[in-house]
Amino acid sequence: MKTTLKATVTALALSLAAGTANAANIVEIAAGDERFTTLVAAVEAAGLAETLSGPGPFTVYAPVNDAFAALPEGTVETLLMPENKGQLTNVLLYHVDDRKLTANMIPTGSTYFAPILDSERLCITAGSDGVMIADGTGEMANVIIADIMADNGVIHVVDKVLLPGTRPACN
Repeated sequence: MKTTLKATVTALALSLAAGTANAANIVEIAAGDERFTTLVAAVEAAGLAETLSGPGPFTVYAPVNDAFAALPEGTVETLLMPENKGQLTNVLLYHVDDRKLTANMIPTGSTYFAPILDSERLCITAGSDGVMIADGTGEMANVIIADIMADNGVIHVVDKVLLPGTRPACN
């Protein structure tokens, strides 16, 4: 009996040690953080969880729950409806780059970046005030936390949901 218990405890300790030695993927990190419950629900509704759990590399500009709450009333609920899956997917892909871009890789000044939603562009501005992202509405999102490293890329936390639309001015 003692041998079995000791073997179980040892196996559990080894599996926990192995689990902490491996970095989590982007979806696992977001799912484990209460600030991203709306984003995770949207990623799941769009059927993108498996993709964003894949090998990448990805850079995800991850809006916090408050960013989704700031959208006009009913927007999130409408996007999460099965019949709006295509629109939801486009919004989410506007938040993803197919490269691993850490904050120090973003050049000073304003630069266009191409998200996975390839018909669109983001204007990312890096400077002494931090990193800001202009989306298709022309409004700015602020990177409030940079460089959350995942085993398949990097997450930059933003305070606004990025919306496709008109190509933003990038001076």
